[in-house]
Amino acid sequence: MHTDGMEVKGKVDKRAQGQQTRAALIAAAREVFGELGYGATSTEEIVARAGVTKGALYHHFSGKDDLFRAVYEQVELEVADRVVEVFMAPDPWDALVGGCVLWIEAHQDPAVRRIVLRDARAVLGWEVVRDLDTRFGAVGLRGALRRAMAAGVMHRRPLRPLSLILLGALGEACLYVADADGVADAREEVEGLVTELLSGLRLPA
Repeated sequence: MHTDGMEVKGKVDKRAQGQQTRAALIAAAREVFGELGYGATSTEEIVARAGVTKGALYHHFSGKDDLFRAVYEQVELEVADRVVEVFMAPDPWDALVGGCVLWIEAHQDPAVRRIVLRDARAVLGWEVVRDLDTRFGAVGLRGALRRAMAAGVMHRRPLRPLSLILLGALGEACLYVADADGVADAREEVEGLVTELLSGLRLPA
């Protein structure tokens, strides 16, 4: 009985250690990818920052691209979580507009911009990025649209296509700001346009 208990504890400890190693690799990779970009990042730099062996990297990930996907998912999930908090604000209309504006602003963080806007499509492919964007972005946006429609401040429209169309527009807005020489002016432009675009769906007060 005592031996069985020790074996279970050993398995739990090993699992926890594995989770810690995986988390350390993702955290280190996120730093390096955010600073240098995917192409200039080496696995040697990642494992050195994580304080693990290269064997540990290949135990948890099939390669650098697989690790990049884990980083991408983590970054987009964090952005989505922040946006969803705004989408849940008391006033449905302000929540919808504010969440869409925050989506654009959150993607202007230098590391987020490099990972999500610069490298993701080249590394993961358009279909994978679209699938992940839909999973992380469209669900929250769809919920915000549903709230606004239920509150009677928006025309009722098919939610799924509308959320995907708006998410695509927000993605292009993020890219426009990222590529602009004057980021502040570009952000003001697109935020005004997004608000105007959403206002076209709003019911008269």
